Amino acid sequence: MFSKEEVERYARHIVLRDVGGPGQQKLKTARVLVVGAGGLGSPLIQYLAAAGVGEIGVVDDDEVSLSNLQRQVLHGTGDIGRPKVESAADATARLNPNVRFTPFKARLDTKNAASIIRGFDLVADGSDNFETRYLVADTCFYEKKPLVTAAVGAFDGSLTTLRPFEKAANGEPNPTYRCLFPSPPPPGTVPACAEAGVLGALTGLLGTMMALEVIREIVGFGEGLVGRLLLVDALSMRFETLTYGWDKDNPLNGAGTPKPAA
Repeated sequence: MFSKEEVERYARHIVLRDVGGPGQQKLKTARVLVVGAGGLGSPLIQYLAAAGVGEIGVVDDDEVSLSNLQRQVLHGTGDIGRPKVESAADATARLNPNVRFTPFKARLDTKNAASIIRGFDLVADGSDNFETRYLVADTCFYEKKPLVTAAVGAFDGSLTTLRPFEKAANGEPNPTYRCLFPSPPPPGTVPACAEAGVLGALTGLLGTMMALEVIREIVGFGEGLVGRLLLVDALSMRFETLTYGWDKDNPLNGAGTPKPAA
């Protein structure tokens, strides 16, 4: 049930076709884990909180620095030196006190990833390194958690949704992250943000689109991005969607791999 204040707060969702009261109730009971409170995580967390997602968990071990503020709009000048999860918690509370914020001031690794991810319904990965992206994707596969994952370069970005623990319409498994990107690039071949730079507004665009995709997954409207990779080119302002499918040789749910436990 919604309080009178919640009815007013979410009024534009409640009257919205394909969301309505039932959809808003799904948002209220949803638990979403956000990996990274940086450029992608900032708008993602804000819009999930504004939408009324019941619990938002955030994993980040970093502190706010001055160079973050060009794109990480969840944080302000007064937050410099603070842990990002603390700054994010305060910003979320200011925006929507109805949302439960669960911080994890840690870096995901093979020891803690499963236990953290297991406590949420859906994961949204906005991390900035390949090691974490593959770890999150693999763990979500084994824990049977939907994953919305995005990445940005200097002037480009990508977004997709993964549900590889389910079947596609053709009876094959849905693709895994490793069906799309079999292995990370060799170290040093892709310059880091600090070296190549990144357009601040681009992270806002992709992070907001991540929030939209998370909301669509929770509420269940529209055509999701499972098996589809959305590409954004900020230089030419072009949006393209590529389809991709299950690779029978992928190491997670390929034809020759053991079936995950039920």
